[in-house]
Amino acid sequence: MSVELNHTIVHSLDNHESAEFLANILGLEVGEEWGPFVPLETSNGVTLDFATIPGESIVMQHYAFLISDEEFDAAFGRIREQGVTYYADPHLKQPGEINHHHGGRGLYFLDPAGHGMEIITRPYGNEE
Repeated sequence: MSVELNHTIVHSLDNHESAEFLANILGLEVGEEWGPFVPLETSNGVTLDFATIPGESIVMQHYAFLISDEEFDAAFGRIREQGVTYYADPHLKQPGEINHHHGGRGLYFLDPAGHGMEIITRPYGNEE
């Protein structure tokens, strides 16, 4: 049996708000609420299950999404249209810039709960 990540729980201040925010940026559909979770499924079958918890219990996590150049253009357009602050670096020191690491493009932004989100067009280590 091969090992695959199936799902992970993403803590949020409001599970609907966070799921809808990320779905809108990435061009995905929010799934049907299941118990305390609002799911967002990626194209490789991994589901992010957003769960509402008290704000003081949220610890910042990092989620990186590998997307095509066309998807990057669309997501970047939505980020700018919505006025979401984006950065070229994970330390959030280069606002309003994107990076060109690994022969592609990437950027970072925060979701409503403060998690670090990253979109990249080339996987790390790819120097084509």
